[in-house]
Amino acid sequence: MALDEIDKKILRLLQVDAHYTLKDIANKINLSLTPVHDRVKRLEKEGVIEKYVSILNKKKLGNNLTVYCQVTLTKQTYDTSEGFNQSILELPEVVECNYVSGNFDYMLKVIIPDMESYHHFHQKKLSVLPEVSLINTVFVISEVKSTTELPI
Repeated sequence: MALDEIDKKILRLLQVDAHYTLKDIANKINLSLTPVHDRVKRLEKEGVIEKYVSILNKKKLGNNLTVYCQVTLTKQTYDTSEGFNQSILELPEVVECNYVSGNFDYMLKVIIPDMESYHHFHQKKLSVLPEVSLINTVFVISEVKSTTELPI
């Protein structure tokens, strides 16, 4: 789908604050309300705007530890990957899971309260999955940048 500059301006604004009303957006980009409404509805219908969410402060919710897990599977087959994928979907601590190229198969981002919680997650949930052969863990010391805004 081709986006023009007005579409991009709308998307940039909504990425900053999804609470902007159509009127707010119209005022900020100097366009009347009806074309803004039509464009936003089109962007939603075409799937460019997938959904609207609230971004929560993980530390205020007690999730002070961010962990990246590099996971190697026992076999690099479709069935093994699908089994692992289904298991990961059931783990709320895993906020991102990506199948990657390189020296391991998956990169997981895990958000968890503390080291003790991670130890429990590692020992009782992740390492017991039958598809898992090896887990290499990296702990985040300091978060330099975290954004949900995509470059447009």
